[in-house]
This record gives sequence, structure tokens and C-alpha cells, in this order.
Amino acid sequence: MKVRPCIDLHGGCVKQIVGSTLTDETSQQQQQQASLSSSSTTTTLATNFSTDRPAAEFAQLYQTDKLTGGHVIMLGPGNTEAAKSALAAYPNQLQVGGGMTDANAKEWLDAGASHIIATSHVFRKDGVIDYDRLQRLVEITGKERLVLDLSCRKRPAAEKKDNGDDGNDHYYVVT
Repeated sequence: MKVRPCIDLHGGCVKQIVGSTLTDETSQQQQQQASLSSSSTTTTLATNFSTDRPAAEFAQLYQTDKLTGGHVIMLGPGNTEAAKSALAAYPNQLQVGGGMTDANAKEWLDAGASHIIATSHVFRKDGVIDYDRLQRLVEITGKERLVLDLSCRKRPAAEKKDNGDDGNDHYYVVT
């Protein structure tokens, strides 16, 4: 068995977010709350774990325990500093994802990422690969330092019926 450590960042803090409770709407509402302290906007974001301990501290623990193959994921804006501090604490041992593009991949590799994790930059909303973007990322990172992450969900039974599903289309792309 191999343990692969993970540092999920949201708003610059280490968190474990429940399932799909993080949405673009939730992120926008939280940004509004941060800028307007008197805002009464509520969010649907749910967390299993949250801490004020810095991301770099977790990376150092992973290094001490010789855990490899882990990643840092930036869930929305406001995570760059925390992510770079984790990469600097355990250089060339953590992958990084969340907003990776051909425009910033080199910057993240230079900051200490072992690999770039690409999702929505390479996979269009319909799940089809954008081969031009993929090729540009490969040219920058090399194929050995690029991880493609395609996220899917199980299609609800009612939706399968409505779409005339023949039993072969149980999942849909959400990346």
C-alpha cells in the first residue's frame, strides 16, 4: 500500500471540502463576503477538515515521513502563496493542480512542482480533449511531468431514463 498525501487549499487555507459543495457560485459568494464584512450572503460550502496551520507545515511533515507522489490542489483563487510555500518546503516531490495552463505551467515547475495536474484547461466542458492545449502543455512540461485529471460523476437514474440511456452511459464529465 502506498499513501499519497494531499494538500487541498481554499482561500489560502488547508481544507478538506465535502464532495461537490465547492462551486463557482460558492467561491464568488465567499469573495463577496471577504470584501464586504457586513454581507449576509450565505454559502453551501461544507468542509470535513479545516486548519490554520500553513500548507508548508504539511509538506514538511510529508517530507519527514518520506511520503511521495502527493499533490497540492488550489480550489479557487487566493491560494498561490500557500501552494508555493508547500512546494518550496518539499521541492520536486509534490504535484500541483488548480488553474494550470500552458501560460503558467513553467512557473509552477520552477516553483518546485514535480508535475502539473491539468483538468479544465485540457478537457472542454463536454469532456473532449483540446489537443492543441494538451500539445502546448507537453512541450512545456514534458509528458512525464504532466498529469491529466478527468473528473466524472455517476448520472442520476432519473436523468438516464429521460435521456433514453441504454445502460452504457452511467457517467458524465464534470471537469
